[in-house]
Amino acid sequence: MLEKLGNALKKATDKISNAIFLDKNLVDGIVRELQRALIEADVNILLIKEISERLRKVAFDEKIKGIEKKEHLIKTLHDELKRILGEKKELTLKEKSQIRVMLVGLYASGKTTTVAKLGNYFQKRGKKVALVGLDVWRPAAKEQLLQLGETNNLHVFTDLKEKDPIKIWKKLKPELKKFDLIIVDTAGRHDLDKELIQEIEKLAKEIKPDETILVMPGDIGQAAKNQAEKFSTALKITGVIISRMDSTAKGGGAISACTETKSGVYFITTGEKINDLETFNPESFLSRLLGMGDLNALLEKVKLASDEKNQKKLEENLKEGKLTLNDVIEQVKSMNSMGGFEKLKSMVPGINNAKIPENVLETQQKKVSKWEHIIKSMTEHERENPESLKKQTSRIGRIAKGAGVTSSDVRALLKQYGLLQSMIKDAGDLDMSNGMNPKKMQKLLKKFGHGGKMRL
Repeated sequence: MLEKLGNALKKATDKISNAIFLDKNLVDGIVRELQRALIEADVNILLIKEISERLRKVAFDEKIKGIEKKEHLIKTLHDELKRILGEKKELTLKEKSQIRVMLVGLYASGKTTTVAKLGNYFQKRGKKVALVGLDVWRPAAKEQLLQLGETNNLHVFTDLKEKDPIKIWKKLKPELKKFDLIIVDTAGRHDLDKELIQEIEKLAKEIKPDETILVMPGDIGQAAKNQAEKFSTALKITGVIISRMDSTAKGGGAISACTETKSGVYFITTGEKINDLETFNPESFLSRLLGMGDLNALLEKVKLASDEKNQKKLEENLKEGKLTLNDVIEQVKSMNSMGGFEKLKSMVPGINNAKIPENVLETQQKKVSKWEHIIKSMTEHERENPESLKKQTSRIGRIAKGAGVTSSDVRALLKQYGLLQSMIKDAGDLDMSNGMNPKKMQKLLKKFGHGGKMRL
């Protein structure tokens, strides 16, 4: 849905840019297309009406002439979209011995998984994080949080038997003293009723959170405004996380509701994986919608996916000119945890406009997945010393059988590895510290298919 909105915005911008004259029919057509796209994205009808009126006013302003009018109209469109998205609001944690963050929201908002994603986000940034499960109403909510913690190396505290969240909190407080960031999962309901408000108010009084964050699903539609208003009035919400902002979510309703109620959006979640959490930057989000990429979000994903120890080990191996298949599989895992090629595509500036053959990204993803299975089927010695597999037909056959692939697939991976290893070694031999050696550079280029022709 967001891709559809992005295409509509790009189309509108192109029509304005390419128009010789901005007559009434053209402007009305552009406004109608935008209205349709914004309605489908669940943006509030009153906001859409305001945007339409402002665009028409600029288009028919007699004081603005020629090219200047087109530029002014495009700027107005961008400004109005930024107004819908709101101001950038960052979750900056105060400098104190312990920070407490409480997440609230209704049933099926994705609150528990968001608690784990937020914990992972700050743990990767050096915080000592504890997740606390106080949702005593939803069946298996506490078990789900424990499982997420175990899978992703996060500390989780709860009590599976106790049904009183305040008793659980009081019991756990001594154990939580050694952590500098506490993230609390609370119960939800089908609606924000008095019982839920009372429970959360009592918890807030006991926990004394520095941040109370509302988790709201991106596919909530026009009901978002009412929900945001009710929670903000009852609980003094400090910020919002919009979940499920993936390809099926409309998102416009939730984002515009937060803007109207002045409950700034801290993060959006874009999938089920632990790293599918992004800080919400309106400028970058609009840039991505318009097909201009979002390098900040891409770099953030790389940080979340990378394990610091593994990255240091990889750097050391590269300096020594030796890359093992264990290094390769770690990089594959990082790519997969970021959502693969397709999910990263929208963040790379210009790639949506590039002429990439159909299904090429999907093909590359399948190839990488196949490599991962092959490497996992090897022994530790084989991963560390892949060159030992040369001409070892029986061992290659064993690996292929274990990975469910052909022997040719294994040999293809070994060939790719050999090329990469040779390139790393040759690049190291260039000795860049004393300037570029032209002969060695020509040799390297010739070896990797550039014909040795380069002007230095």
